Amino acid sequence: MPADVFEWLEASQLAVFIRQSPLLFPAIEVVHIVGFIFLVGSAFMFDLRLLGVAGRLAVKDAAGYVLPWSRRSLLLVIPSGLLLFISQATALSTNSIFGIKLILILAAFTNAAIFHRYTLARCERSVPTPPAAKAAAILSLLLWTAVITCGRLIAYF
Repeated sequence: MPADVFEWLEASQLAVFIRQSPLLFPAIEVVHIVGFIFLVGSAFMFDLRLLGVAGRLAVKDAAGYVLPWSRRSLLLVIPSGLLLFISQATALSTNSIFGIKLILILAAFTNAAIFHRYTLARCERSVPTPPAAKAAAILSLLLWTAVITCGRLIAYF
């Protein structure tokens, strides 16, 4: 995107208000972090089930219990992330760690989409978890850990 788009976003009244308010930016950040706790926490619980933790619980049942929390968390994560972005759009648009974070998020969602499209149906109560499901779980754990790490590192680069 052209730099003037980021400058325009950052100069918007909403972005200026977020930056100038002593409590609004931190409050939005808290909402973003809480949303990520639900998103990544539920993903981690499901991934651990795929890796054999709580093996008596069927994979599909685990999906039914925890994955709706991931979807609901997006109602917190996406709007708060956009608000945080517009308040610092120019700096973030050139921050390599922020770019890496976005790529990792895309990779994590792609991994989840592929898993749900092709692998989840093969996870049955009486059958050991398929190797493809375990691989998707390990990749998910690694990707979300990297996303969180990048999120924390953005301020330092």
